[in-house]
Amino acid sequence: MHRNETTETPPKPNVISEEPHGKIIALSLLLAFLWGGNSPAIKVGLDDFPPMALAFFRFVIGLAIVSVWSLYRHVSLGLRRGEFSRLLLLTAIFILQIICLNIGTKFTTASRSTIFVNVYPFFTALFAHFWIPGERLSIPKTLGIIVAFSGVFITVAPNLGEGETSLLGDILVLISGCFLGLRVVVTKLLVQAIHPYRLLVWYLSLSLPGYAAMNLIWERGEPMQLTLSSAAALLYQGGVIAGYCFLAWTSILERYSASKLVVLFFATPLSGVFFSYLVLGDELTFHLLVGAILVAAGIYLVNMRR
Repeated sequence: MHRNETTETPPKPNVISEEPHGKIIALSLLLAFLWGGNSPAIKVGLDDFPPMALAFFRFVIGLAIVSVWSLYRHVSLGLRRGEFSRLLLLTAIFILQIICLNIGTKFTTASRSTIFVNVYPFFTALFAHFWIPGERLSIPKTLGIIVAFSGVFITVAPNLGEGETSLLGDILVLISGCFLGLRVVVTKLLVQAIHPYRLLVWYLSLSLPGYAAMNLIWERGEPMQLTLSSAAALLYQGGVIAGYCFLAWTSILERYSASKLVVLFFATPLSGVFFSYLVLGDELTFHLLVGAILVAAGIYLVNMRR
């Protein structure tokens, strides 16, 4: 999956969308499972860091790992003509997604936030339908996405009545899911001409000043401390997620169908419940079991051969 080369191949004229085979589907499911641990890690880290500061340090760690791996693989990190503007666009989409997610979640419940941000595969499939050749929506693909999303909804539905909610918060988180779906498709398009590792290095680098600025504007004076638990949380977010998962997922998007693989990440909130059970002692419920079955059915429908 990873290329070990001192010189890169020229930009590809067309977007490549190969059918994902068993190993790629299994790797994507592993990434989805690991991504589920991000929310519990964030919850632990927020005990000692404000949100934007936590994001900044997380991506500093991720950037260090991606940069070292890129150099080890002899990938040139120097920008080519025309790449900066495209990378700046991708970074802007990412920062807007995080702003909408954080502010939206502040004005709604965590359960509703989980539902609305995880509609992003709908937006991924929709954007890919128009912009990526060979990624047309089909009846089985659309049905699979709907079934998988139903599994996510059933999983979190029992908690919908907890806490106060806000229409503004729901809309902002929904917009965040839209930006996330757009980011997946834009990444898929960009990695056809920009090496995945170089894209990640610059994408992470350009986002750091945004997090730093938001921390200075919104979180000035808030206390920060590094404890054993927050250090472990940062290492998971930065090393496992922003490091390994970002590298693997971006490389997968370079070759394989975005709209077919992104549905696997409907499993992320389910694995998040599992990690919450292990780390925080949250209860595993019947709704989780039903949701997991529906997600598995959605995965089958989306990835079954024509």
